[in-house]
Amino acid sequence: MKKKEARVNRIIFLGTGGARVVVFKQIRASGGIWFSVAGTDFILDPGPGALIRSLEKGLKPKSLEGIILSHRHLDHSADINVMIEAMTEGGFAKKGVLFAPRDALEDDPVVFRYVRNYLEKVEILKAAEKYRIGNVSFEAPIKHIHGNAETYGFNFHTSNCEISYLSDTRFFPQLTNHYRSDLLIVNVVRLQPSNLDHLCMEDVKRIVMKCKPKVAILTHFGMTLLRANPWKQAKSLEDSTGIKVVMARDGMVFDIDKMEVFPDKTAL
Repeated sequence: MKKKEARVNRIIFLGTGGARVVVFKQIRASGGIWFSVAGTDFILDPGPGALIRSLEKGLKPKSLEGIILSHRHLDHSADINVMIEAMTEGGFAKKGVLFAPRDALEDDPVVFRYVRNYLEKVEILKAAEKYRIGNVSFEAPIKHIHGNAETYGFNFHTSNCEISYLSDTRFFPQLTNHYRSDLLIVNVVRLQPSNLDHLCMEDVKRIVMKCKPKVAILTHFGMTLLRANPWKQAKSLEDSTGIKVVMARDGMVFDIDKMEVFPDKTAL
């Protein structure tokens, strides 16, 4: 009998686009991030195209144990209802947990009420609260500053790695106290500072220098950053901080155990 191979701990970037123009024109895909960690599959921020991108990568939505939504904006939530349907096989397999801010469920809900009945549980995110999805524990350490949307980042804990996801926000000093991990994933929309509630490369440099991860992965790019050659920006940030910096690309698979990107030819 053939021995079953151990599952690789990995993160799949179904999309790396952020901001309106990039998402609406699909200059970069916007499907969110798929985690396969400690035997647990879950998806984070399933924006437009999450289902299609998942299937294109050979991923099986019915294997998901949950969905996490950092905030209700469409570039993060547009496919959340169809992903709930796919995870639960149209509601015939009641399963999974949805984690979302209260305003995504109540004020102007982006999650349809009828699909909530397909889930085992819906949990409302709160700052500093602890949660669990399968074999992975996590918390939403601090509320972000991102327009009128209640927004959170996350710290994920596994037996061999700490992973942080820093979602959309304006920079404020307290951020650097809450996302110290081995692997730091940061949404960076802008090249230069602006009056928008998004991080720019200067902000990311401050965060990386203070948090000191082993690897920083940047994603969720807007037009100003894409026009400025993201790989050149990554090299500059890496040289100035001494920390490995990866600019995510659509479909990129990151090996958490080896802390490196899988080659493109790697089959899923």
